Amino acid sequence: QVQLVESGGGLVQPGGSLRLSCTASISIFGFNAMGWYRQAPGKQREWVATSTTGGSTNFADSVKGRFTISRDNAKKTLYLEMNSLTPEDTAVYYCKGSRWSGEYWGQGTQVTVSS
Repeated sequence: QVQLVESGGGLVQPGGSLRLSCTASISIFGFNAMGWYRQAPGKQREWVATSTTGGSTNFADSVKGRFTISRDNAKKTLYLEMNSLTPEDTAVYYCKGSRWSGEYWGQGTQVTVSS
């Protein structure tokens, strides 16, 4: 059974940084692509960033230059490094993995940016 578990969320002040982790129950080579999404209160879930097994990465304009996405294949983990955080980044962050058998989501981790 494929499972994704996010961690690393929390409360951070504006301008601060956080690193989110998404650990898979299988090798992440098994995913064609993995990505991060977020959902703020009262808003629809939105795409944040994607990393493919081919090595390409893409970011939403709202986070470009502030967020980076990376993988540690040995640890079966996807990361999202978030810098220069603003209150607009407050949301539940979800990890998604896409593979031949379908799409898989984690349970989410809360990120709150507030002074």
